[in-house]
Formats: sequence, structure tokens, C-alpha cells
Amino acid sequence: MSEENGVKSSHASVAEIVYGIAKPFADELGLEIWDIKFLKEGPNHILRIFIDKSDGITLDDCEAMSRAIDAPLDEADPIAVSYSLEVCSPGIDRELTKDEHFEKFRGYDVKVRLVRPNDSGEKVLEGVLVDFDKEFLGVQTETEEILKINRKNISHINLNY
Repeated sequence: MSEENGVKSSHASVAEIVYGIAKPFADELGLEIWDIKFLKEGPNHILRIFIDKSDGITLDDCEAMSRAIDAPLDEADPIAVSYSLEVCSPGIDRELTKDEHFEKFRGYDVKVRLVRPNDSGEKVLEGVLVDFDKEFLGVQTETEEILKINRKNISHINLNY
């Protein structure tokens, strides 16, 4: 087992390892794991687990999930550095990162932040998510034009409420 960026790993990323640990507990609590991020913010490392459910997330849901996975995470010890665990809702303006997210929110308004400006010089695009594949997202603007955006040029894509 090697150690890279504070993560103990063989081939799986910290998010995949934590997902495997957390999923059974989320299922038991009636929750969906929306996303998992292991971040370095200033001098601190943070393991952030975003949870969701159809009727919304409460503080009690976050607390229950945090309590359920705290000991199993300590026992599995997938992260070699000291970190803080945060369990939270993805929020109303949630970031879409996976194909499942794009499928679930096809037809919804989104805000797309680009890594580099597009041919028109824009770095932020807004419209309706109409299509996606492995390489591109289709976003229909208010002028009815469908922009084909290379996923490699997307910094963030969020629901736009």
C-alpha cells in the first residue's frame, strides 16, 4: 500500500474507499451519497461527504451520518494525515460532477464555469442542461442556441437557482 497526498491507497482513490465504507450506512439511514471530496484548505485536510434524499437533508441527517461513519472510518484508516470530517447537504445550487447527476438534472437550469474562455470570450455560461456524453455537455441558452461544451474545459457546473 502506498501513500500519496495523505491518502493510503493501492489503486482506489480516497473518495472510492470512503464511498465503500459510507454507502451501507447511508442506505440504512435512507440517504444517498451525492459526492465525496478530500480537500486541503489552508493547513487543514477536510473529508467532505455530501448526502441527499428526496425530501431534503436536515441537520439531524448530517449528524446521524457523521456518527454512523466516524468509527468505521477510524478503523479503516484510509487517510494518513489528520483531517476533519464534514457531512453536509449538496445544497440547492449543488455541483454536478457525475453522469448520474447530469441525468437526474437534464432539463434544469445550470451555470457552467469554464477553465478557459470559450470562442466568444465567456467564462460563465447559463442555460438548460439538454444533453451530455463522455466528452461534451449540451446547454441551451436563452436564445435557444445549444452550446456544445467540452467537459475538459468545465471548472464547475452547478444548478442555477
